[in-house]
Amino acid sequence: MSVVASGCMFLGDDILAWLVLALGGALAAGNLLALVRPPTSGRGDSDLERAPLVRTLGMGLVGLVAAVWAIASLLGG
Repeated sequence: MSVVASGCMFLGDDILAWLVLALGGALAAGNLLALVRPPTSGRGDSDLERAPLVRTLGMGLVGLVAAVWAIASLLGG
């Protein structure tokens, strides 16, 4: 009997909320760390010294909203 036929799915029926939580959290954390600790080595001539502030904050906010929404979806049932 397959997993789908038995009705048991990995991470339950809310796998999409778990994926949104993972991606949103990674997006928020990655952008925050890009502002706090920019890379110091391995930069080329065409690389920026630090991440663009507005774009990085905007993408971090998108990730944070996605993560909070996913947490609310998981807690809400």
